[in-house]
Amino acid sequence: MQNNQYLTFAGIGTVIASILHIAIIIGGPDWYRFFGAGEGMAQLAEKGSNYPIITTSIIAATLAIWAFYAFSGAGFIQKLPLLKPILVIISIVFIIRGLFGIPLVIILDHPYLNELEAKMTFMMISSIISLTLGLFYLKGAIKSKHK
Repeated sequence: MQNNQYLTFAGIGTVIASILHIAIIIGGPDWYRFFGAGEGMAQLAEKGSNYPIITTSIIAATLAIWAFYAFSGAGFIQKLPLLKPILVIISIVFIIRGLFGIPLVIILDHPYLNELEAKMTFMMISSIISLTLGLFYLKGAIKSKHK
């Protein structure tokens, strides 16, 4: 069986994102600041709060599960439950983040979003990555022979 290259790339990108979130936990407060988690999360990490660790771990785990779905759709591992609908949902989440992340930080007035507005390079890069992954997931889901 030929592997689905779109889902292969989506899975690799999502694994990298998951590992990066684990690295942020290890890297501590400065990493939370650099990667856009906000000053509030960085300060909580400095105080030894478990909240940043739990929140970032949930994100890392979610991304890892999404990568498993990509690799399942690509044919590298066994077919996971509800494969095609979940691939489409993942693609929608990434595409929404990619398309609306920047407009939201510009339009909405919220302390965290105001911090992100000051980090427009980060927002642009992360939006492009999110949109690209979303399109890979969508194209891969469409190409997938699974239901």
